[in-house]
Amino acid sequence: MAPERTYLMVKPDGVQRSLMGEIVSRLERKGLKPVAMKFMAIGRDLAETHYGEHKGKPFYDGLIGYITSGPVLAMVWEGENAVAVCRQMMGKTNPLDAAPGTMRGDLAVDMGRNIIHGSDSPESAAREIGLFFSPEELVDYQRAVDPWVYE
Repeated sequence: MAPERTYLMVKPDGVQRSLMGEIVSRLERKGLKPVAMKFMAIGRDLAETHYGEHKGKPFYDGLIGYITSGPVLAMVWEGENAVAVCRQMMGKTNPLDAAPGTMRGDLAVDMGRNIIHGSDSPESAAREIGLFFSPEELVDYQRAVDPWVYE
């Protein structure tokens, strides 16, 4: 196995709707391994850095206001092709286009309240993990179940 790490975040709407457990449970049942989790409030500076690529777009101010409006669950997950696996599990950004069985397809109805963020590439994952977690907060460990998840 060549594990890959990805960054996921249950957004304020997912926290307010008590969906953290559902989301974590889906990821664990899939076979992914949690490496770090942090329940936190995102300050404006961190939000602007995290969403920097959207600066100047019409939705930017609303996005910053929304992501700083309540607590989030920041997470790092590990597994083979973790970025792609998590993107597939989340579903398309617009919940109306997300397939049934995906997190957004099952749990969200509005693009502006789509419950979860996930890195879109290994490079984005490395950048986002570095924004939200120090190296000391990432836990390396072996799971007894891994031989039953990966060949």
